[in-house]
Amino acid sequence: MALQGVNQRWDLDSFFKGGSQSEEFKGYIEKLSQSLHAFQDMTDAFQVPESPEEAEGLTALLDLFEQASVKLQQAGAFVACLQAQNISDQKAVEHQSLMNRLNADFQSSLVTLDHKLVAIKQDVWNGLLTKPGLRDVSYILNERRQRVAEKLSPGKEKLIGNLAVDGYHAWSDLYNMVVGKMTIPYEENGVNKQLSVGQAENVMDHQDRAVRKTIYERLHQAWESKQDMFSSTLNHLAGFRLETYKARGWENVLKEPLQINRMKKETLDTMWQVITENKQPFVQFLNRKASMLGLEKLSWYDVEAPIGSDGKVYSYDEAANVIVSQFSTFGKKLSSFTEKAFRDRWIEAEDRSGKRVGGFCTSFPDSGESRIFMTFSGSASNVSTLAHELGHAFHQEAMLNVRPLNRSYAMNVAETASTFAEMIVADATVQQAETKEEKLVLLEDKVQRSVAFFMNIHARYLFETRFYEERKRGVVPADRLNELMEEAQKEAYCNALGEYHPLFWASKLHFHITRVPFYNFPYTFGYLFSLGIYALALEEKNAFEEKYIALLRDTASMTVEDLAMKHLGADITKRDFWENAIKLAVRDAEAFLQMTESSQRD
Repeated sequence: MALQGVNQRWDLDSFFKGGSQSEEFKGYIEKLSQSLHAFQDMTDAFQVPESPEEAEGLTALLDLFEQASVKLQQAGAFVACLQAQNISDQKAVEHQSLMNRLNADFQSSLVTLDHKLVAIKQDVWNGLLTKPGLRDVSYILNERRQRVAEKLSPGKEKLIGNLAVDGYHAWSDLYNMVVGKMTIPYEENGVNKQLSVGQAENVMDHQDRAVRKTIYERLHQAWESKQDMFSSTLNHLAGFRLETYKARGWENVLKEPLQINRMKKETLDTMWQVITENKQPFVQFLNRKASMLGLEKLSWYDVEAPIGSDGKVYSYDEAANVIVSQFSTFGKKLSSFTEKAFRDRWIEAEDRSGKRVGGFCTSFPDSGESRIFMTFSGSASNVSTLAHELGHAFHQEAMLNVRPLNRSYAMNVAETASTFAEMIVADATVQQAETKEEKLVLLEDKVQRSVAFFMNIHARYLFETRFYEERKRGVVPADRLNELMEEAQKEAYCNALGEYHPLFWASKLHFHITRVPFYNFPYTFGYLFSLGIYALALEEKNAFEEKYIALLRDTASMTVEDLAMKHLGADITKRDFWENAIKLAVRDAEAFLQMTESSQRD
């Protein structure tokens, strides 16, 4: 049965009634605080085992660790949703400050725990990991031991964590607050409006180039007016991060993001090398698109412009049904889960002012549910974003029967599930297009995503790595940040554009996120990794869903290299896997070029 009248606003009351004023949430926080204090007390009192037979104390401590982390994530997800749906909710801001403190307290306890794990003798440790309750989390425990061995003493690490609340994360909070309050003037059908940044960015894919240019220029003016403030926030959070790395003796700024993503530098370098060597079809795509739009070269605000006389506008119901239908071609579990997410109001998609910029999916593990946030305006890109976030939610669903300690998967494999879901919808809609024009529009949107992952995100990676190297020598002023950004964009786009976006560093939230450093390359990894998985799914059809779910369940309990070898039989430190994966994207670009070749001769 088709979905009809799907509500575009999510349901948060099922977790805690009353929003940011919720008494239920207040009570939950009190219980959470008690759990965190109990965990801290037990951690402080924990005696380092001297034989494998003393496993009971560690098992009990890990059980409390898991209980506290689940409640902490549940509370954090609720606060994040409150802030996203209404950036003017001051009570939610107060809750976020409290969550920052609770997180810092939890991390402080974990520092103590980790150093006690390191103190366990190796032969005793090996024996402990054979015991029930410890055996199935041995990878995570070994990982924690290894990571803490490369850090400072417990006292110093706790001090860093405590100072980070007001001296590191606060810069990210400030950025979010300022951007949330920015408004962009816009006239539509003779009516003057004040758009949020998120609403204004949705206008960037408008059919009319004059409208795109106008909104881009107004966004540019807005970012330019705040560039000194944002260069300050970026420099300060980067400075805090670099000083922390220096104290630990970490010279390579990629050490932490690679460690977090459980991947080798060799894998990352091989991936970017293969992408760089295969960019030409995408350069040709950008050139062809410019020609189709009557331009010599695309400007930044033209890259995502729709082609054709009338890009399809989807109603929310249409988008929901398209996604559920296409997911059903892959497997029943994915499609039925997605239908449930729409029916049970897991998604906040309403196009209104006052919302946060961008989109996300967050897990409420204590309730076994997820929530998705975005702003839906009816474009094909919006449909893709919705499918993307539902992919994240399905990943979280797959992890519900996994122990909490084995659920903390990294961003790169998280992006695998989301882009895999995107690919299912995009590929199916292209194949089922009823007219050549419709197929071309959908194919263009699909190729455009490859351009984003191979060029836009490559530019972010190049900019950030170079910025951090310069930041080691001192503060990098806004003018220099603009230069670094434009240089990175020219290199990543192979000089294919006529006008770039030097203030992109100010406009992109990802550069100002403190929870995960280098919030860029995991997207591209996830995209290409998912293409490799998708190629196998095409071969095995519905029989692949269970294998896919098995892969998702392992994403937090091994390195990505081991994950690929176990489930795909692939060595991703080598070129073969990446070359085979990128062929699917190149195929789409070549199909677009072939379909539009005749129009260039006319």
